[in-house]
Amino acid sequence: MEPDGSRESPPREGSSFPGPWPSSALGQAFSQILHQFAGQESRRGKARNAALRDLSAVLDAKECDQLFAGSDTSLRGMPEMLGQVAKALGKYAAPPEGPEGGGDRHSEVAEKAAAVGLLFLKLLRKVETAKNSLVCPAWKAGLRHLAGPIYIFAITHNLEQPWTSPKSQGVAGQVLALLLQVTECGSVAGFLNGENEDEKGRFTAVMGLLKPDLNKDSWKSNPATKHVFSWTLQKVTRPWLSQHLERVLPPSLLISDDYQTENKILGVHCLHHIVLNVPAADLLQYNRAQVLYHALFNHLYTREHHLIQAVLLCLLDLFPILEKALHWKGDAARPTTHCDEVLQLILMHMEPEHRLLLRRTYARNLPAFVKRLGILTVRHLKRLDRVIIGYLEVYDGPEEEARLKILEALKLLMQYTWPRVPCRLVVLLKALLKLICDVARDSSLTPESVKSALLEEATDCLILLDRCSEGQVKGLLAKIPQSCEDSKVGNYIRRVQQVSEGAPYNAT
Repeated sequence: MEPDGSRESPPREGSSFPGPWPSSALGQAFSQILHQFAGQESRRGKARNAALRDLSAVLDAKECDQLFAGSDTSLRGMPEMLGQVAKALGKYAAPPEGPEGGGDRHSEVAEKAAAVGLLFLKLLRKVETAKNSLVCPAWKAGLRHLAGPIYIFAITHNLEQPWTSPKSQGVAGQVLALLLQVTECGSVAGFLNGENEDEKGRFTAVMGLLKPDLNKDSWKSNPATKHVFSWTLQKVTRPWLSQHLERVLPPSLLISDDYQTENKILGVHCLHHIVLNVPAADLLQYNRAQVLYHALFNHLYTREHHLIQAVLLCLLDLFPILEKALHWKGDAARPTTHCDEVLQLILMHMEPEHRLLLRRTYARNLPAFVKRLGILTVRHLKRLDRVIIGYLEVYDGPEEEARLKILEALKLLMQYTWPRVPCRLVVLLKALLKLICDVARDSSLTPESVKSALLEEATDCLILLDRCSEGQVKGLLAKIPQSCEDSKVGNYIRRVQQVSEGAPYNAT
């Protein structure tokens, strides 16, 4: 009986290959396809289109079922060649290089990606068939070389980007789903990290493929590389990420150091993920944490509110790691921390800031800094007073996010620094009473729920101020309810007096 490789297949329409293909000719067929992808620039478009047709014809041929047989010496090296074909296909469908790509170029990329995705689906089904067959032992080697390039293709075109279309995203999603099925992984995280402790994940292989495009000279050549890297990095968490720190930290720092705000934010998100998922000991080793801190601190001088928000969140999670290296002796003053340094800069920027989006961003994060420093916030009291009073005076739009967060910060500040509150009693009392009067008489489009929240927070601050000053607020407010013409304001002041006289109070 003749082996399957000796059977002839009819010629495929549109293919440049002759009709009958013995299995020993498969290597030559794939080699010619690779040669077509690497042809001269002038003929590259036509040659690559022909290569796609030829590859489709090869994969449809019955002889291709023996790709992973492993018994034919003529098929040795086939897994490596398939890996090269997969890389060539991914490069063919890659987004245009540099800033000139857009519009028609992007729609062309989406069409190419859809066509390449269908070929990858065929190739993965061949692997799946070989996997379920007892006579194709070489499927593991083939999958090892195919998995990385196919994964990078799938993520490049599965995410919503300028170079994708609903069709290309759908095909890429199918490719990713089939890849996970063939590799017996329940999720992308399992594919990258390994489904169990004994199984080695594929993150190292993926990073090896991305590395040539992640150095300072090449990372902008392919606009998809940074997104594939960032998205993939987010899927690798504790405890796996620490062993890849040397691979992921340099490109994250590189992307965050770009002049474009979009890239800065993407890089900061990568750094934040590293801070959250790498043990403190590893980050402190070789001064890595300090490198991270200085890279983030430099971004605080920008005026992009999205970037400031990302940087402040990352710094707040980095501070506990940095402070592990600090040693305080009880007989000396506590050393200034990195949190002190950042808060000082933030307050310096907050005081004169007039842009609402930046004011909201700073105010949104101020309570976390006060909570982080605790009693040590007394170092910044003078500037905090000016910032808090200044922000309480300015209307912040219908949501009033800045003033609500400033009131939250004020409550925390009084709790941590209560011995210093009495000397600031009059200034804080005037600011809070003015806020209550302004909000109660506000006839703007601010929702009633927001006004109510502002009045509640301001009242809580007055009650806390009275307790910190040992009842002085009660005495100063004694005559206001009788002379106040606004019943709403009078009701809140009476509430402060009632709580001060011993009624229960739950705000903390």
